[in-house]
Amino acid sequence: MFIADSQVHIWAPNSPRRAWLHGATPHCEPPLTAELLLQKMDAAGVARCILVPPSWDCGRNDLVLDAAQKHPDRFAAFGRFHLDVPDARPQIANWRKQPGMLGMRCSFTLPGYAPAFREGRLDWLFAALQEHHVPLMALVNHGTVHLIDAVAERFPELKIALCHLAIETEDRDEKAFRDFDKLLPIAQRPNVIVKVSALPAYTSDPYPFRALHPYIRKVYDAFGPQRMFWGTDLGRLKCTYTQAITLFTEELPWLTAEDKAWIMGRGLCEWLGWARQAVALTPP
Repeated sequence: MFIADSQVHIWAPNSPRRAWLHGATPHCEPPLTAELLLQKMDAAGVARCILVPPSWDCGRNDLVLDAAQKHPDRFAAFGRFHLDVPDARPQIANWRKQPGMLGMRCSFTLPGYAPAFREGRLDWLFAALQEHHVPLMALVNHGTVHLIDAVAERFPELKIALCHLAIETEDRDEKAFRDFDKLLPIAQRPNVIVKVSALPAYTSDPYPFRALHPYIRKVYDAFGPQRMFWGTDLGRLKCTYTQAITLFTEELPWLTAEDKAWIMGRGLCEWLGWARQAVALTPP
């Protein structure tokens, strides 16, 4: 099966020349580098991966772009964007002209973003992304999904992916899913997809993570297999890469073989126009 991971962070060690955000703690140690990730992908049978800079790397895109340029058949980048720099708007026109850059990742979880959405102060960003065909991966929570829903309605040609089913990063179990049904109405927007990514990080249930199965089924019923993209955010997971895969490929009997093909990689690649091809994996 062709497998493509919709999100993994990579980063370099903390150093004076490349300092992390003050007080930030990475998901794991040692750093998950592009080279180490390739080894893990090969061992698990993952052909491709979308790379996103982590928050503690201060919004730098150089590592993900370098990896995507060195390994264009394995990696592509969704870079972070600084909204408040003077030349922010002109950057968007050239965003996808950067080799290896296929889209933009924005985190909208800070409290100040809610009024900015409601007052239309971010519409310039969404209009420019739509105009220049830059897909957006948005980090929001269940309480703010309705704000993205309004954006999707106003900008129907903008491709939007909601990361991690809009679950709060630090929440687990019942707390993580208490407002889960607020996610589902946005399925009415055909330009919105969801990333069924990092899900094992949101439960204390051991593999095969049966507590997650009902929520995955709700997403499947609302969005369908062509609009739900598997992913891991690998550095956060306490399970193995293989277990994150087999959660979908072996433990959800109601998924058909065609469903799995869409969810595990075909949907992501077609959404991005990232032509699928055979990838030679190096066995462990």
